[in-house]
Amino acid sequence: MAKLFRAKWLLIPLLLMLIVGGYAAWHYFSKWESTDDAQVDGHIHPVNARVGGTVISVNVKENQYVEAGTVLAQIDARDYEIAVDRARAELAQAQAAVVGARAGVPVASSTAGVQITSSEAIAERAKSGVDAANRELAAAQARLSAAQARLREAQANATKTGRDLERMKQLISKDEISQQQYDAAVSAAEAARAAVDSAEAGVVQVQHEVEVAKAKTAQSQAELQQALAQAEGAKTAPQQIVITKAEAQSAEARARLANAALDQALLNLEYTSVKAPVAGNVSKKTVEAGQVVQPGQPLMAIVPMEDIWVTANFKETQLAEMRPRQRATVSVDAFGGRVLNAHIDSIASATGAKFSLLPPENATGNYVKVVQRIPVKLVFDEGQDPEHQLRPGMSTVVKIKVK
Repeated sequence: MAKLFRAKWLLIPLLLMLIVGGYAAWHYFSKWESTDDAQVDGHIHPVNARVGGTVISVNVKENQYVEAGTVLAQIDARDYEIAVDRARAELAQAQAAVVGARAGVPVASSTAGVQITSSEAIAERAKSGVDAANRELAAAQARLSAAQARLREAQANATKTGRDLERMKQLISKDEISQQQYDAAVSAAEAARAAVDSAEAGVVQVQHEVEVAKAKTAQSQAELQQALAQAEGAKTAPQQIVITKAEAQSAEARARLANAALDQALLNLEYTSVKAPVAGNVSKKTVEAGQVVQPGQPLMAIVPMEDIWVTANFKETQLAEMRPRQRATVSVDAFGGRVLNAHIDSIASATGAKFSLLPPENATGNYVKVVQRIPVKLVFDEGQDPEHQLRPGMSTVVKIKVK
């Protein structure tokens, strides 16, 4: 009986220790909110071909670090060099015509009254030239409308595949789909973005064609004005001066057209050197020497290692006391649980479900409440990853101190 009495007294301190320890643990963990639904994020810059041609050299390897402006690949530039030489010759010819036309203005004032032969034939040819230029402009504008329609279609496809990918991210995080399905969604999204880039390049090209057609139309109209002035058989000095000035304006229009063609040729020649848009590591390199590429074709991607952050998907019930600048810790699975210091940068303006392909619709009355998750962006404190070992897509466990 005495032993039993002493045992009961020994249980009292043990019970008190358990109560105090439980309270201390509750007090500590109540200050933190955590989730393992978090990944490392970063920018991925696609590198696409701006002009078509044969790749003669690839100067980088997979995962190699490059500086911004580094030549990543070289497309055969001989055709574009010839185009530049031709454009320069045409510009020189047009500039010489401008000089001659301007010199004829004062001559016309002293030789007014000289009859211009075959003015009617010249006027007819000028009208034909205007009609042809107008038809060419209309055709270019039609091509522009078609290219813009393709761009809108590509953007719509990119938006759809992007939303599909966001939904797949939610599903794969819950192991509701296979990795193969997720990879297929990623590939579809990247292909859609490449299609947008290609469509944008096509729109820019057709816009340039429209500008060239407008310049040709302006030139033809100037020539028509000149021919009409000649057809009227004006013999007075002011009329002769008007005709000569119209010739000068026509020559200047041709010079501007030649200058625009030279600018486009130089730009295309520059595009044969595929350069890195930003500093970072080369990834997903698909181009090889000898490959024939088309405008807008994806060649590789550049991933900057300096601008890395974490996207953590917290339950909506965990956000009551979360605020920007609150301190957090990030445990990276790839580093064996190594803890990095970070802080909240911002909280998303909507849940992940709202950005999905098929947002939930509760108007049917068949409603089941599901706890939503909201993305929270966390930025690492300075000096947490000096060797740039973090990679976009790495899994992490995030803890945020909310009290």
